[in-house]
Amino acid sequence: MQHCPLCHHDAIRPVFEDRRRHFLVCQRCALVFATPGSYLLPAAEKQRYGRARRDNKQKQLAQFIATLLQQLQTLQPNVLEGLNFGRVLTPALLQPLQQSGLQLHQYDPFFAPEHQLLRQQYDFICCYRVFEHFHLPAKEWQIIVHALKPGAWLAISTPLLQSVEMFAKWHYKNNPTHVSFYQPQTFAYLAEHSSLQLIFAQKDFVLMQKAS
Repeated sequence: MQHCPLCHHDAIRPVFEDRRRHFLVCQRCALVFATPGSYLLPAAEKQRYGRARRDNKQKQLAQFIATLLQQLQTLQPNVLEGLNFGRVLTPALLQPLQQSGLQLHQYDPFFAPEHQLLRQQYDFICCYRVFEHFHLPAKEWQIIVHALKPGAWLAISTPLLQSVEMFAKWHYKNNPTHVSFYQPQTFAYLAEHSSLQLIFAQKDFVLMQKAS
């Protein structure tokens, strides 16, 4: 029997299918997901994932982190230690952030698999366009939550699906590396079950804070 890869519930139903993939939605946590048999092989996924390391994607990631830091420093003026989870900045773009006093560590399962970083805790964790790639979102979610200090912030960039009815025409599903799709109520579910407060979840940005 098929189960939701995020909340493990079996109350799921079909949403959409094409020649390549089948998509289901969980009626408890509202995650929409592709069936595992359609996942790319790791080598093919790494190749496609690596395309996001191009200059324009790097600049978008750097801007996402810089904007987040500006917001957090108004709330916590002390030096922050954070984890950039899922995509890595190039040294040229990372250096200015570190020169400002920020301690930013980076984890990428393909290009920076520093697993020891996942056993530490941080003042904030940022995830730029990585949640949609999670094959095992429940596992990844637990890793992230455990790596947050009490009172720490979690900032996520991932396009939010506004309604299941829109999914068939949603272009974001067409990338074969995108296998997990979140609705605003998905993050409300995660917050409720993980001792986090959901601050914001609209369009492509989610901000949460761990209970202190």
